[in-house]
Amino acid sequence: MTPDLFDTHAHLHFPEFAGDLDAVLARARAAGVRRIVTIGTDVATSRAAVALAAREPDIWAAVGIHPHEAASADDTALAEIERLASGVKVVAIGETGLDFFRDLAPRDAQERAFRAQLALARRAGKPVLIHCRDAHEETLALLAAEDVRDRGGIMHCFSGDLEIARRCLDQGLLISLAGPVTYPKPGALPEVARMVPADRLVVETDCPFLPPQPYRGKRNEPAYVAITAARVAELRGEPLADLAARMSDNARALLRL
Repeated sequence: MTPDLFDTHAHLHFPEFAGDLDAVLARARAAGVRRIVTIGTDVATSRAAVALAAREPDIWAAVGIHPHEAASADDTALAEIERLASGVKVVAIGETGLDFFRDLAPRDAQERAFRAQLALARRAGKPVLIHCRDAHEETLALLAAEDVRDRGGIMHCFSGDLEIARRCLDQGLLISLAGPVTYPKPGALPEVARMVPADRLVVETDCPFLPPQPYRGKRNEPAYVAITAARVAELRGEPLADLAARMSDNARALLRL
């Protein structure tokens, strides 16, 4: 029996999937992936995510402005994200957050855009999908200031250590593990996978990025979330079927599906 899997973070509307999306979705469904959230990174891709979710019964959308695109987050763009957020299959705001690793947008612009989207999520009554790279202190401080706990969210593609994981949990967030937990040098991720309570854990691909170890250097796709889930179950010493179902329940509860 295939496990009940939920890919909580994909970018299926990106051009990497334009040529063979039907085949990608068929492979995902065959692998047990029953639900996928496809996630916008600016106004145009948020519109595309909403359109894709409208076409496919097992795909939902999130709308937001990625920290790399924060310089584009003017009042007009944010108003359009808020309009899109009211869509029937839009389940979250994001991805939004801070990226001080690549610094593709000025840090003050990133913080402004993040704050604006946290406020937008509160108004929309929807959880937030948080991107955080080399900016854990600043991200956690902003989340605390905006009191994310009332609507919740997912720390997407978690890359911190045990202490950061505990602080995310303290703020009421779910922690999402992606392909890097399968890598030969996974950092603190195995300990994080073991420590996070079963009711606060989800998995994702972040496809087309960050494929799990067997597919390093290739395009990632939702079917491969099964590899990540299997590694997390192995690290926790739990049956994959049980953990996969629990993680899917966690995502469904947060996203109100």
